Amino acid sequence: MRALRNFAERDLRIVEVDAPPPPGDDEIQVRICAVALNHIDVWGWRGMAFAKRELPITVGAEASGEIIATGKNVKDLEVGQLGALYGANTCGTCKPCLEGRDNFCENVNGIFGFHIDGFAQEIMNFPARLFVPAPKGLDPVSAACTPITFGTVEHMLFDNAKLQPGESILVHAGGSGIGTAAIQLAKALDCTVYTTVGTDEKAQQALALGADHAINYQTDRFEGKIRKLTKKEGVDVVFEHVGPDTWEGSLFSMKVGGRLVTCGSTSGVKAEINLFQLFQRQLRLIGSFGCRMANIESSLEKLSAGVVKPIIDLEIPLEEIEKGLERLENRKVFGKIIVTL
Repeated sequence: MRALRNFAERDLRIVEVDAPPPPGDDEIQVRICAVALNHIDVWGWRGMAFAKRELPITVGAEASGEIIATGKNVKDLEVGQLGALYGANTCGTCKPCLEGRDNFCENVNGIFGFHIDGFAQEIMNFPARLFVPAPKGLDPVSAACTPITFGTVEHMLFDNAKLQPGESILVHAGGSGIGTAAIQLAKALDCTVYTTVGTDEKAQQALALGADHAINYQTDRFEGKIRKLTKKEGVDVVFEHVGPDTWEGSLFSMKVGGRLVTCGSTSGVKAEINLFQLFQRQLRLIGSFGCRMANIESSLEKLSAGVVKPIIDLEIPLEEIEKGLERLENRKVFGKIIVTL
C-alpha cells in the first residue's frame, strides 16, 4: 500500500509499504479517507521537533477513516462505520484518560504524524478507543476536520474560555482552519465576532462567514480598531494562536476581567507581559492544548446538524501535499486544506 513518509527536512516521499496485519484484539483496521493539514504538519515537514523522533515517519495528524476490520474485543464498532481518528496515542488507563480529559494523559505515546506514524497511509491499525464514530450521512471531509480543527476550538472556547451567549470575541487569523471554526462556533452562540486577517479578500470572506467585523492587520493596528469599535471597553474573549506578533495587542484588546485563550504560537514562542496590566485589569490567560474526545463528538454532531461547516480552501491528492504545505506555510489559505487518499 502507499504511505507518505517524511525522510528529512522538506523531503516527503510516497513509498510502498507492507499492508498492516489483522487488527489486534482491541484495535480496528481503518481505510483512511481524508487527511486535513495543520501547522503541526508544516512544522514536521520543516524539520521542527519538540521531542525525539525517528525518521522516516508517516505524516498526517488529523484524519477520518472507515472501519474495514475489528479486533475480537471490539463490540461497539462495526465494519463500514466512518469516524474521526483521535490525534494523540493516549494510554486510556491513567486518571485523566479515565475522567475523559484525554489531552491530559500522563503516559501519552506521541502525536500521530509528528512523533509516531500518522494517517497519510491507505490502511492502518488503530486503537478502537480512539475512534469517534461520525453520525450517519456525514461526509469524510467534514469528519476529517474534527480531531484537531473543530475539536481544538470547542476545547478552547467552551471548556477553557467558558464563552457565553452574547459575549464579544476577537478571533485571530480568521482565515485559518481553526479561525474559520471559531468564527462559526461563536456566531452560533450569537456572540459579536471581531477577527483579524491578512488581506482585504480574506476580510470579505470572514464577513461572509459570519464575522461582524474583519480587520486587515496589514493595514490597521487591530488593537486600535478593537478599542474604537468597542468604545474603549475591549472584548470578553481573545482567541489567540499567533503568538508574539499579536500578543501585546491582544492584551490591550481585552476588557477588564477578560479571558485570553491560546493554543499556538505560529510567529514564535516568547512574548512579554506587562504584569501591572495583567493584575490591575484582572485579565485571565489560559493555555489550551488539543481536545477531549467529547469535543470531537460535539463537533461531529454540530457538523451533522448544519450548525457549522468545514471551510475548504483546497482539496488535493496525496501526490500534491507539498503544494498544500507551502500554501499553509505562506498563509495563503482561507479554511482547511484536505488531502484525499
